[in-house]
Amino acid sequence: MAGPLQGIKVIELAGIGPGPFAGMMLADHGAEVIRVDRPGARIDARDPLLRGRRIIGVDLKSAAGRAVVLDLVKGADALFEGFRPGVTERLGLGPAECHAVNPALVYGRMTGWGQFGPYAQAAGHDINYIALAGALHTYGRAGEKPTPAINMVGDFGGGGMMLAFGMVSALLHAKTTGQGQVIDCAMTDGAAALMAMIWGFRASGMWKDERGVNLLDTGAHMYDTYECADGTWISIGSLEPQFYALLLEKTGLKDDPDFAAQMDSGRWPQLKDRLTALFSTKTRAEWCEIMEMTDICFAPVLSMAEAPHHPHNVARQTFVEAGGVMQPAPAPRYSATIADAPRMTKQADTDAILAELGYDDGAVAALKAAGAVR
Repeated sequence: MAGPLQGIKVIELAGIGPGPFAGMMLADHGAEVIRVDRPGARIDARDPLLRGRRIIGVDLKSAAGRAVVLDLVKGADALFEGFRPGVTERLGLGPAECHAVNPALVYGRMTGWGQFGPYAQAAGHDINYIALAGALHTYGRAGEKPTPAINMVGDFGGGGMMLAFGMVSALLHAKTTGQGQVIDCAMTDGAAALMAMIWGFRASGMWKDERGVNLLDTGAHMYDTYECADGTWISIGSLEPQFYALLLEKTGLKDDPDFAAQMDSGRWPQLKDRLTALFSTKTRAEWCEIMEMTDICFAPVLSMAEAPHHPHNVARQTFVEAGGVMQPAPAPRYSATIADAPRMTKQADTDAILAELGYDDGAVAALKAAGAVR
């Protein structure tokens, strides 16, 4: 069996970053995703974000090319795009034009700042979106500058994943009502939503609006990473009292009075210095022998080269090799449906897709001659 989105057809107007990630998520879970790319656009067969797609090369600036896209829209359940606000309207492929040929279409819009607001037409990247959302301010150690978690929070967590969730939600609505709608997915909004728990902590007085002094931002000694004797690292997350007690037991600190007041934040810097010195006395492998698979809340900090080969990841097949590329497997998992193994996209399927739309050989040749498709 295929994934739970089998039977759903999605049109992707090619973009970068969060859009392709949303397309990957939808394709991983059974949707047929057709990516509309520029004629002759280079396809990187090593890119997991493009897996599971069929691609058609279309010149969106040509009338014939726009007609091809609208023909695709007629038989689709959803479309998403990642252009600046107003671009698809100027191309003649905005929500109004698409809903005119398919009123039940879910139309997803992926931007950094959103479809409206003072920043809406400005360029930006993940680091800017999470900065404005109040998230970036919280990332980093005490006394140091804000440090983004690469582009996981804006592009992918607050962007692509949020868009995929929004599209599936709107698809469920369309299936029951026959009514399509437009999804305004902004990475600023998504990054802010991901901070909901921290806003709750702040409201209850459990979070200071400073970096590196709180329970979950490396302020606490029992929630941090530590370097080992061999230059590798481990992670500790012993928040709950029973987990903390086990940490002290396994490190030989059970009877040390300095560690008794776990939640005394004034003592955290001193206790962190002591743990730093302690963890530097053994290699990561030695600490794994002592702590791995216990209730300490412990894990080695693995590199990308190491992670696919850890026994837990091997047992769960968290990583797979497809097309000669090691990459994360589709997630999450389902009990009743099985997502297909990743299929890497290697080339455009323009001719086959046009044939499915009813274009005969002469019509395809005319489109190619005009430069509308390739």
